[in-house]
Amino acid sequence: MAKAARKEKVMVAMSGGVDSSTAAALLKEAGYEVIGVTLDQWPEGTPPPAGETGCCSLAAVDDARRVAGILDIPYYVLNFRELFEREVIDYFIASYLKGETPNPCIACNRKVRFDALLKKAMALGMDYLATGHYARRLYDAGRDRYLLAKGLDADKDQSYVLYSFTQEQLAHILLPLGEYTKTEVRQIAKRYGLPVAEKAESQDICFITESDYRAYLGRKVAQAIKPGPILDVKGRVLGRHRGLPYYTIGQRKGLGLALGKPYFVVALDPERNAVIVGTKEDLEQRVLYARDNNYILWGELPSQARVTAKIRYRAPEAAATWYPLKDGRARLEFDEPQRAITPGQAVVYYQGDLVVGGGTIEPTQVPDF
Repeated sequence: MAKAARKEKVMVAMSGGVDSSTAAALLKEAGYEVIGVTLDQWPEGTPPPAGETGCCSLAAVDDARRVAGILDIPYYVLNFRELFEREVIDYFIASYLKGETPNPCIACNRKVRFDALLKKAMALGMDYLATGHYARRLYDAGRDRYLLAKGLDADKDQSYVLYSFTQEQLAHILLPLGEYTKTEVRQIAKRYGLPVAEKAESQDICFITESDYRAYLGRKVAQAIKPGPILDVKGRVLGRHRGLPYYTIGQRKGLGLALGKPYFVVALDPERNAVIVGTKEDLEQRVLYARDNNYILWGELPSQARVTAKIRYRAPEAAATWYPLKDGRARLEFDEPQRAITPGQAVVYYQGDLVVGGGTIEPTQVPDF
């Protein structure tokens, strides 16, 4: 990492894991004045249970504080509970209730980390906010424009969850891990003697302690979840479902159907309170529409463009043609049919290693019986 030209100040969002801890270490080594912060996001009135280790937990705060002590940097815990509950938890629940599958990590990045926390950092006199994401921030001097590129570690690349960056945000964001692999990051953490060097990664949704999200929704909004019909793509009743939030596009197990061949959830219809099922072929689509689009690579939008696109975090990129629509939405036509395009998930557009932008996948057209 290049040395800082002057003693610039950077706030590092520290989750207590190896990635953000190593980001703080690298930035201090590069000559920045570093402070660490952890966001207290656990919902009001529901303290983290004993043994909880997610990024919102007391254990995470303890780990981040220990790392800050070793690095000899100031460390603070900021109360973002109300904001997190409103912008992430409430959104998460509302999305499921309307038949979509949300991505709370993207909502957190957009509304909490890189909006509210970045503004807080600027108000406190910081030059930058840094995180431990595996992605690269670049600058195109010819166009005077910041760009977002994939992390060099293809297995850890997190550019998908960062597509909502604006130019104003990118001007004050640092992503120190974009040039490293996960193995290298752990080695660096060991070199600094950080106790989190071998800490396992947290894979779960940070505010859910139940066995899965369905149990969480059942506890929070059971009264709003209503059983209804399971229909095939021709409108025939095949069975009953327990409530739309308990199902997602592409689901095969747990349908309670014995029809002699596999059936999958192909659509959720809130108006009929119906789960629509079909065959594997019914599950495949070549076209999707996306709302709430944000574009990083382009200033002015082209009339169309060739891109590759990811329809979920772990999905492979697929070749497609992107078209803008007059209302700000976008139409994406894939070269080959895609399986289980899921409303509420993000679709992210790429050209090579660069993130073009992305949006939220809209519900598919349910069959008109």
